[in-house]
Amino acid sequence: QVQLVESGGGLVQAGGSLRLSCAASGGTFSDLVMAWFLQTPGKEREFVAAISRAGRAAYYGDTVKGRFRISRENAKNTMFLEMNNLEPEDTAIYYCAAVSNDDDVVRRRTWFYDYWGQGTTVTVAS
Repeated sequence: QVQLVESGGGLVQAGGSLRLSCAASGGTFSDLVMAWFLQTPGKEREFVAAISRAGRAAYYGDTVKGRFRISRENAKNTMFLEMNNLEPEDTAIYYCAAVSNDDDVVRRRTWFYDYWGQGTTVTVAS
């Protein structure tokens, strides 16, 4: 059973930056396709970014493309989301997600991911 713990959320001014981390345990990290999703009150979870097992391929949601960067350090069992030029609309709870996938397929849908963290809150003040 894989456990995921997010950290790094907080309050930041518009235009600022944050770096989220997702620490994984209980599995082989390099077997996991990893992703970030966000959720705001009353809405479904929304895809932010995903990364293949070795980190060679990364995918982004349209609203964050060019501002956010996903990465991972398999030796440290950790994934990151570098968030730049933050906007008030980025305010949300950010969730880390993972799935063990032999084919290294990356998808943007919540149903694809088996493991989820508890989330970290990002608040961007205008």
